[in-house]
Amino acid sequence: MKVLYSIILASMLYIPTQAQSWITRNGKISFYSKTPMEDIKAVNSQVFAAIDVSKKTIAFTLLQKNFLFEKQLMQEHFNENYIESDKYPKAQFEGTITGNIGTTPGVYKVQVDGKLTMHGVTQPVSMPAELNLQQGKLVGKSAFSIKPSDYNIKIPSLVKDKIAAEIPVQVSAEFLPK
Repeated sequence: MKVLYSIILASMLYIPTQAQSWITRNGKISFYSKTPMEDIKAVNSQVFAAIDVSKKTIAFTLLQKNFLFEKQLMQEHFNENYIESDKYPKAQFEGTITGNIGTTPGVYKVQVDGKLTMHGVTQPVSMPAELNLQQGKLVGKSAFSIKPSDYNIKIPSLVKDKIAAEIPVQVSAEFLPK
């Protein structure tokens, strides 16, 4: 009987690692603008993301208004003056994964290439990423930088010294099998 339970338990632990599609509704994207004048930090923890391992595709989508800032005024300026959240409510990324994603637990270093759409503008983006396949979940991490000017985000000259010309972005998500 112990052998039967061991086989059942082992098969239950193994099944999730065979998943081809992974999703999350609470991925996290943050950015940090550092300048001598002011630091601006924001986090969005309500990011929807999906990975299809068999097709090696990845997609993220988020509502811009879900970015939270340390100061309410920064959040208002971000939504009203820069990203124009009412006009451009979502940011999206669609891409492909290059590199091996194994079926056994472990850390897999991959390259992600795709298109980021933000503020009504789509630009190509490439970044290294790390996928950590654990029992029952896939944890992904990546970092890249964007330039607001590449997305037609206009920064008034009055505050130009308070916002970095290139802004580092951090991405992390814990995916579960679909």
